Amino acid sequence: MSKTIAVFLHHPTCSTDSVNGVMAALSPLARIKLFTKQKVLDGFFDDVDLVVFPGGDGEATAFRSLLKPNLPEVRAFMQRGGKYLGICMGAYWADAHYFGFLRGTRAVQYIKRPKAEIRSSYGTTAAVQWRGQPQRMYFYDGPTFLGGQFETVASYANGDPMAIVQGSVGLVGCHLESQAHWYTKKVMQAQWHHNTHHPMLWQFVADYLLQRRQIPLF
Repeated sequence: MSKTIAVFLHHPTCSTDSVNGVMAALSPLARIKLFTKQKVLDGFFDDVDLVVFPGGDGEATAFRSLLKPNLPEVRAFMQRGGKYLGICMGAYWADAHYFGFLRGTRAVQYIKRPKAEIRSSYGTTAAVQWRGQPQRMYFYDGPTFLGGQFETVASYANGDPMAIVQGSVGLVGCHLESQAHWYTKKVMQAQWHHNTHHPMLWQFVADYLLQRRQIPLF
């Protein structure tokens, strides 16, 4: 049976760039449909297997104004056994201050962590160990994850978790969905991944969220 993924779009908080990248990366895996801050129609999530909240620019506290119309529907979807993928901003939103999907784990700014090699908020690349392989991945003030029990799929240079899975929740601090025009700065052009990070993202989703490898959460 084919899978369906619902992706949240609200520029710039969950940006058009990030949504387009997610769609490019995950379209080989599933049918994709979008929703916004407008209240979804009854039954919108009935055929959805995975909801995705991507990254963008702005304050995480925008959550309440943007998600208020659909907060009950997203929470009900998760309680029914749905899966959640959060990237950067969307990963922060899994925290107890927002959706509250994590158990005993907090999403915090990596740039404020001890020995983080990036100390301020700007678009750059971060050194990452992704499933045991060294990579440089697009980074813009993404989170790391502290406390609780989860499976670490990737880590930052200082050893902090960069991508985790806890139950039905998968969170990624870097932007594997990034596209070529994200790398237009001369200093970053040589670090463009030529879309090789896109299959890493859909493999993460396939292995940990759309299959049955989750650590029980609810």
